[in-house]
Amino acid sequence: MPAVVPAGRSPPVRVRQNGGMDRAAEISAFLRSRRARLSPTDLKAPFDGRVRRVPGLRREEVARLAGISSDYYMRIEQGRSGAVSLEIIDSLALALRLDNVERNHLLNLCGTPTPHHAPELDPQRVRQGLYDLLAVMDSVPAIILGRRTDVLASNRLARALMTDFEALPATHRNYARFILLDPRARELYEDWEQVSAQTTAMLHLDVGRFPDDRQLAELISDLREGCPEFTSFWADQNVHEKDQGEIRFNHAVMGPTVLHYQTLQVPGEADQSVCTYYGAPGSSGEAALAALAAATSSTATRA
Repeated sequence: MPAVVPAGRSPPVRVRQNGGMDRAAEISAFLRSRRARLSPTDLKAPFDGRVRRVPGLRREEVARLAGISSDYYMRIEQGRSGAVSLEIIDSLALALRLDNVERNHLLNLCGTPTPHHAPELDPQRVRQGLYDLLAVMDSVPAIILGRRTDVLASNRLARALMTDFEALPATHRNYARFILLDPRARELYEDWEQVSAQTTAMLHLDVGRFPDDRQLAELISDLREGCPEFTSFWADQNVHEKDQGEIRFNHAVMGPTVLHYQTLQVPGEADQSVCTYYGAPGSSGEAALAALAAATSSTATRA
């Protein structure tokens, strides 16, 4: 087996002077992390007798697997290559065994800039029909997520399940900020570290999509300062789309409860999605949500 000398982690987040993210630093950190997780023995690469000073694959090994020159791969990893073609992105994704989410993240980091990459992004607004939809969903907690996990809207049951986002200052109505900075979240989520790591991975996706978003850079800076674990989560360079899954809650009203979630993109609204939480039919989670709905309904009536 080749000897491996552990390498220190580089600073997890770099911000440019104009307030956006340092794209070159993000490309470098992501690609280094993806090749570090691969073992040459897994890829059946012959051992050349050289001592490995970094975990995983060397740059030249990735280049060979991707069918490109070592010099070109080095320039890509250092963020000096300019826009990278879709063909090269796909070759790197295959070489590094990226899943579809990771491949799209690499494309956003290295590909041709899109209209999203603007110095100032327009504020996001929720159309009235979506507010009406949330209001009639009285048995299912639901929130509308925007860029950088901003909570653009929430219904009564979602506020009872998590926190009253509507009562927070507009700049603090953010899912990641709640998960990572609110002490109550550590008690609410049974698997807080897993939820926090996934939430951090969601922010990594937005860094690739919106590298010039000053508010995103400020949010990440706040998370680094306020959450001791965030730096470690960020350095993992994982990416995650909030699509579906289950979460274990320790709720003051419901007690220990397992809920599922589904996230649906909003047609015609860029970068908006509706995330709903529910208990499987006939499950204790369904009964717990019904109890929460009844409790919050009676509270609202008394108020």
